[in-house]
Amino acid sequence: MLSEEINLKKMNKAIEALKNGGTILYPTDTIWGIGCDATDENACQKLLDIKQRPENKSFIILVDNFAMLERYIPEFQEVCYDLADFASKPLTIIYPKAKGLAPSILAKDGSIGIRITTDPICQKLIRSIRKPIVSTSANLSGESNPTCFDDINEGIKSGVDAIVEERTFEKMEKPSQIVKVGIDGKVQVIRK
Repeated sequence: MLSEEINLKKMNKAIEALKNGGTILYPTDTIWGIGCDATDENACQKLLDIKQRPENKSFIILVDNFAMLERYIPEFQEVCYDLADFASKPLTIIYPKAKGLAPSILAKDGSIGIRITTDPICQKLIRSIRKPIVSTSANLSGESNPTCFDDINEGIKSGVDAIVEERTFEKMEKPSQIVKVGIDGKVQVIRK
C-alpha cells in the first residue's frame, strides 16, 4: 500500500509538471521517453535543450484515441484507421500538415509522427492534461536508446522536472514501427 501511495504521488508530480509547462521522464509503450505538453512551445524547447538536439528534427507525439489525433491532423486519411487496427506492435504514423502543435516539434514540411498509445501510464498522463504529449527517446542526441531506467543518462534524469518511476526494472528496447501517409493516402514504410 505504501509503495502504491508513493507511486501515485510521483505520477501526480509528473501530471503537475505537464500542466505547468514542465518536462517528464516516463516509460512508454515502446522505450523510455522524455515528454511534455505537445502544444506548449516553451516546454518543447526545454526538451530540445535536455536532449541537446538540433531544432530541425521532428518529434513523435502520443495521443490516447483517434478523436484526439484528428484534432491535430486536418487532412486525416481513412487508411490510417486500417493501419492502426492491423498493426502487430506499436505504430507511429507520420501525418502531413499538422495543426495546433508546438512549431518546434514539427518537421520542416509541417508533418508529425503520432502514435495512439494503449499504455496505461501514457494514457493517464494524456488524459490528465487532455492534450497530446511528446515522446522522444530518453537519450542525448546521437546516443543509443537506453534499454532500461538505469541506462538513462544522469543529465537527462536531473534535467527533467519529474520522473514517472514505474517499470524501472523492465527492459524496453523496441521502438515503434513507423509509416508515412501522404495527403493522397499513399503509405510508405519508414521503419518495420
